[in-house]
Amino acid sequence: MLVGAILSFGLVKAQDVSGTVSDANGPLPGASVVVQGTTNGTQTDFDGNYSLSNVGSNAVLVVSYIGYKTQQIAVNGRSTINVVLEEDAQALDEVVIIGYGTTTVKDATGSVTAVTAEDFNGGVIASPEQLIQGKTAGVNIQATSGEPGAGIQVNIRGSNSVRGENNPLFVVDGVPLPGGNTAPGGDTGNGGSSVRNPLNFLNPADIESISVLKDASATAIYGSRGANGVIIITTKSGKGATGGKLEFGTSLSISTPANEYDLLNREEFLAAVTQYGGNASAVDFGNDTNWQDFLTRTVASQNQNLSYSNNYGKGNLRLTFGYGKQFGVVEKTSLERITGRVNWTHRFLDDKLTLGLQSTLSRVNDETAPLSGGAGFRGDILGAGYSANPTWPASPTFTDGGTQILPANFLAFSQNQTNTNRILVNGSIDYKFTPELSGKINLGYDKSEGSNTSVLSGDLENFTGIENQGFGTYNTLNRENHLLEATLNYRKDFGNSSIDALVGYSFQDFNVSGRNAAARGFASTDLNRMGSELRETVNNAGATIDGSYQQYFYGVNTSGLIVNRLQPTVVAGDNIGFGFAKLVRAMTADTFDNTDELQSFFARINYTLNNKYLFTGTVRADGSSRFGPENQYGYFPSGAFAWKLNEEGFFGDNVSTFKLRLSGGITGNQDGLGYGNFVARQRFGGLGIQNDYVVNQNGLAIVATDVPDLKWEETLNFNVGLDFGFNSDRLSGSVDVYRSETTDVLLRTPPAAPAVDPFQFGNVDASILNQGIEFAIAYDFVQTQNTTFSAAFNIAYNENEVQDFASAINTGEINGQGLSGAFAQRFEAGRSLFSYYMAIFEGFDSNGFPIYRDVDGNGTGDPIGDQTFVGEDALPDITSGLSLNFRSGNWDASAYFSGQFGFSVYNNTA
Repeated sequence: MLVGAILSFGLVKAQDVSGTVSDANGPLPGASVVVQGTTNGTQTDFDGNYSLSNVGSNAVLVVSYIGYKTQQIAVNGRSTINVVLEEDAQALDEVVIIGYGTTTVKDATGSVTAVTAEDFNGGVIASPEQLIQGKTAGVNIQATSGEPGAGIQVNIRGSNSVRGENNPLFVVDGVPLPGGNTAPGGDTGNGGSSVRNPLNFLNPADIESISVLKDASATAIYGSRGANGVIIITTKSGKGATGGKLEFGTSLSISTPANEYDLLNREEFLAAVTQYGGNASAVDFGNDTNWQDFLTRTVASQNQNLSYSNNYGKGNLRLTFGYGKQFGVVEKTSLERITGRVNWTHRFLDDKLTLGLQSTLSRVNDETAPLSGGAGFRGDILGAGYSANPTWPASPTFTDGGTQILPANFLAFSQNQTNTNRILVNGSIDYKFTPELSGKINLGYDKSEGSNTSVLSGDLENFTGIENQGFGTYNTLNRENHLLEATLNYRKDFGNSSIDALVGYSFQDFNVSGRNAAARGFASTDLNRMGSELRETVNNAGATIDGSYQQYFYGVNTSGLIVNRLQPTVVAGDNIGFGFAKLVRAMTADTFDNTDELQSFFARINYTLNNKYLFTGTVRADGSSRFGPENQYGYFPSGAFAWKLNEEGFFGDNVSTFKLRLSGGITGNQDGLGYGNFVARQRFGGLGIQNDYVVNQNGLAIVATDVPDLKWEETLNFNVGLDFGFNSDRLSGSVDVYRSETTDVLLRTPPAAPAVDPFQFGNVDASILNQGIEFAIAYDFVQTQNTTFSAAFNIAYNENEVQDFASAINTGEINGQGLSGAFAQRFEAGRSLFSYYMAIFEGFDSNGFPIYRDVDGNGTGDPIGDQTFVGEDALPDITSGLSLNFRSGNWDASAYFSGQFGFSVYNNTA
């Protein structure tokens, strides 16, 4: 027996095994090599090399790598085993970037969707969100206008909050972006720049994948910032480009106005004047001008991208440069974007230490015509075009137009330009203490500097206070935030089970500073010179001031520069004289500088049993300086369970995926609350320049009231989902049913009488319910070596309702002649958010005045007193998308469609 045991031991004795893991292009760093049925394993270094000790001569090695087919190789007494892995496109598509890590579609317990570069929408893409428009069920993406670079509305499973735009949290290469606009607005009173797209600084060609996190199980790791969902954007790296790869791409797009109003031409206009008793000859200037054609255009836009990628063994590098110029179909509207990016990764100390850098530098130049929904009863440049006399000449020097705005004159003598510089840097240090335990420190820096100059020339006609004077605004907006994150990650495979645990700390501060300035009385009528003189005057005046100040200004009624100080004590009207050249006759400037902080602790554990049962638990504690000491911290837990039924043997081999998901959790929200609204604060009121260049001294005004018990808005979310796939997922899809309820709604409301405060910010007794169902399906119709054809379809239904609110609040201010103080929407229980509430227009009387339906029965229709709920709400009930993709050889073609149904749009022009 003893001899037999010794002989047997000798046959199965342990040995060392080493080798190289590679693919068709060369070594694969980071590949996993594990002895089957044990915890004995390692990862390959940057040269693809690995080494294992204590390997039985009859053992089996399991070699795997994300995006490649797993191989099982018998040792058979060998000490050197080299492995060449084959790519697995299906496995690569399944990788999902989640908060502080990755997973696969098959192992995800939450509602997560990943869209990779292969599945991005094709064609001309102007901004990153267009890459996934219509690709994901329950995600509604819309631009706020057709203007280049216009703001976006991204709603994931409806709207949860009354404030803000309900956009999700955007995370770029691990750095959560701050909410809010990065480009300052500029409005001279008759049209100004609108809110811009927060993703304008990113080049779509640099993006590798976009993950959408929907339910609380997926978003709770981001705590207070995940209430509206999370969109994680990952940029391209140099991996896979062994030996270096240089690429160049260019695109050209043609745009033209889609629709036009049916307006009167010269003959029709003169006939109408005669018909209504007017003197046609008095208003006939001999021309037949189509003002819509004058103000709009057909344009060609272009985009170029140059990149260099290299995987050099110990690391990888990607350098990119992009330039694009997009022109709008309205004259004087355009967006120019210049971007540069460096992504670099390198490993040291036998691959235990990994350094990473992702950085982008961008410059965005916006130009806009005088367009604004709040431009007054005469309208903006388009409103002027719709109402203009078609017999007027299309000349900026034509002045005989009565009191109307002259479109050619208005367009020629107005200018609105915005320039925004932004840098986003993310540096990381990752160290592997053991094969199971690793630590990571992530440092992020994000800074944007935006300036807007908007000027109206003194050559403008029919603009009181601007004719022969000129008027301009110069606004700056600087945002700067710093990120520090530290995480520990423990991963262990126990044979029939595995654990993936994460703990972390995060600190991020958000500084917002800038200045809003205005001036009247320019010596020049040249728009470029006016802008230069305005900026020089404002900057020189600011440079002469010592100490902390809020406002500085001068006018014809002042003998020097006047400063209003808030720190260290409040001082109003400090005259410090003039230490600079005055290039404008009157000027005002108002500065701001605020900083918010967010400190977080978080943990997540993923546990897998028998590759069938998946458990996830997450908790995050967020502390925010936007709340008082009593409620600074909010606690946001979540849990999820998934069951891979296809692993149970219930189904045949044709069922490749059949996974049931259950999840629930709480997320928080503070977006839209703003700075310091929990404590009583005052600041100096707004300044204005009269038409005679007089600037009146102002006093302190209330900007926030004391609300010490102000606390987090919370959303409780439940989700049930089913993922399915047949024939190796050639046919695949998912169904999700969800319910989200937001409570402790943060809202700014008027206080009860007889309070003298202008408003009260607090948590109102109300809830906002979103519930619905999502369905997605995809099928590969053709799968051959040279030709593929696939289609993907998704559709989602969402029901939104305000509940348990005892009052009613009007919102959605509208503008126009006779509409002063009018609102278009109402916040009320039993209705959806943003339900339309307005008077019903029924036509015009004999004098051309509008007639409104008499709702209250007092015998007179009133645009304000006779408001009622009309039409659908502003939120789509149904969203859907369809994608078609065809590839044959080196050629490919794609088409995508997206749709929203069951909602109304308010047409302010009509």
